Amino acid sequence: MATFMSQSASPATPGRTTEDPQEFIAAAASSGRLIGIDGGTKTLGLALSDVTRTIASALETIRRTKFSVDAARLLALADAHGVAGLVLGLPRNLDGTEGPRAQATRALARNLNKLSPLPILLWDERLTTVEAERMLIDADQSRKRRGEVIDKLAATIILQGALDRLGRQR
Repeated sequence: MATFMSQSASPATPGRTTEDPQEFIAAAASSGRLIGIDGGTKTLGLALSDVTRTIASALETIRRTKFSVDAARLLALADAHGVAGLVLGLPRNLDGTEGPRAQATRALARNLNKLSPLPILLWDERLTTVEAERMLIDADQSRKRRGEVIDKLAATIILQGALDRLGRQR
């Protein structure tokens, strides 16, 4: 059961978070790109959709410092690219339960909701990093190069999965 969580005490209209693609489609503007986020403890991997919300491409990796600095960079990118919503990978355990990383991701969504009116779709990201690592190994990328791009590739996989599902919902 998906419910929107909104926050008050914000200078901007608070954003909303959901796990339901239909609710996300209703909350997001009908046009505009989406940003996919792979939220790790050290980095935020980012991906960007095309304007038709069909294809996801790697955007950048933000080295995490303070939330306010990280959020400012993310929201500046969202503004620069005309983004209508965010897709945030939710790291569930393989059995579907949620642990500390999922709780941290939900906290990230709540904090972003306080700063931005952009809706957030929490998207199950089980095994996306493993898939990204496998793709990079298959492409014969060095360990150093894999470390440089794995987070934004994982974000691309998260966002592409959501785009595929959202495309079927329209």
